[in-house]
Amino acid sequence: MATAPGSGVSAPRDVPVATQRPARLAVGVVSAGRVGSVLGAALAGAGHTVVGASAVSRESLRRAADLLPETPVLPPDEVARRSDLVLLAVPDDVLPGLVSGLASTGSFRAGQIVVHTCGAQGVDVLDPAAAAGVLPLALHPVMTFTGRAEDLQRVAASCVGVTTADETGWSVGEALVVEMGAEPVRVPGAARPLYHAALAHGANHLATLVRDAVDALQRAGVTPAERLLGPLLEAALDNTLRHGDRALTGPVARGDVETLRMHLAVLAADAPELAASYRRQAVRTAHRAEQAGLLGHDAAAAVLAALEEADR
Repeated sequence: MATAPGSGVSAPRDVPVATQRPARLAVGVVSAGRVGSVLGAALAGAGHTVVGASAVSRESLRRAADLLPETPVLPPDEVARRSDLVLLAVPDDVLPGLVSGLASTGSFRAGQIVVHTCGAQGVDVLDPAAAAGVLPLALHPVMTFTGRAEDLQRVAASCVGVTTADETGWSVGEALVVEMGAEPVRVPGAARPLYHAALAHGANHLATLVRDAVDALQRAGVTPAERLLGPLLEAALDNTLRHGDRALTGPVARGDVETLRMHLAVLAADAPELAASYRRQAVRTAHRAEQAGLLGHDAAAAVLAALEEADR
């Protein structure tokens, strides 16, 4: 293990010493939601000092007390003024107005680091702060958060999408992410909307898909549904991430048209809210299976025809 000069703390060998440990920073968290409270705690665990957090709702106040103990709860402008690193952990739609408002009240100063955590935004949204001389960073943790202590371990096992204005910003952003135990990944600013859409499609729609499957099993009287699905879905996810489309299985990949017709009929009768999404995903699966060479052209055509027939 290498040790950063003056830090007294060991750092990973594969990270350049110059970027392993920025100077100890006074961190301000705006606001102590699920993401902000956890990242604030992660930065505190890396040796920085959280000097203030904004929190309004009962849940945010509880998270601040649990994850940022002894941190004063202050208005956002005061949090920003007393901080070297201002962490703006607010929803995407709120961020532009917050940045403009803080800039208009003179809450930013030259030399500060201002970080936002929104996935779909790059650093341009921080232009009002950059005009005051701050270093703008977009650090998006690729993780789902509960706002509880277990999220700290999840962050340490995750990647963080890093978007910066220049190489100086990358060096600082990379170091902060590594300090939290995560893996920094460069995301060009122009790519952020598609990057975020891809992550939302994978994570958020997966959650809906899983709950739809649980509901259908429970409707069929098969329980415990979660216990039944858990090992299957874990294996499917692992195989897909390892082997790509070659991991596809099931009636579409096998070209079992009659099984598909049976599925569509029972869904139309007993779970009509799922029938349309099943068909759409089956069409995507058929195309991917054909492109991967799992499903011949004629078999793929038969599958697609059956799905189109059910959609009439």
